[in-house]
Amino acid sequence: MRRKLSLVFTLTAWLLATGSHWDLVQTFAYARMFADNVRTLSLEAAVTRTFSPEGRCEICTAVDSAKNSPNHASAPASAEKFAGKIPLTHEPEAFFLFDLSPVSAWFDSAPRLTSAERAAPPLPPPRA
Repeated sequence: MRRKLSLVFTLTAWLLATGSHWDLVQTFAYARMFADNVRTLSLEAAVTRTFSPEGRCEICTAVDSAKNSPNHASAPASAEKFAGKIPLTHEPEAFFLFDLSPVSAWFDSAPRLTSAERAAPPLPPPRA
C-alpha cells in the first residue's frame, strides 16, 4: 500500500512539474466546446470550430496565458546562475564484465561477475 501511494505521489509531482495538468484542463475545454458545437453544427463543422482559433473559449485563453506565463516557462540555466556554486559530480561506478572462462568441476558452470578494474581474488583464500 505504501509503495503504491508513493508511486501515485511521484507520478502526480512529475505531471505537475512538467505542466501536464494544463493539458488535462485543455482536453476538458476541447470536450466541452465540442459537445456544445455538435448540438448546432454537423460533426465535421463542430470539430473544425472546436480546434479553430476563432472558436476558443475562456478556458482555452486561460490555459494559454498560464502556459506562457514567466513562472511556467522553463528557461535554460545561464552561466550567471551558477557563478559562485560548486557543481557536484557523480563518481563513476565500477565497470563489471561477465567472465566466461572455464571453471573448475566443483563450481557451477554459470558465468561469474567480475570487476574489470581489480584482479581476481587468490584461490583458495589465504589463511590467517
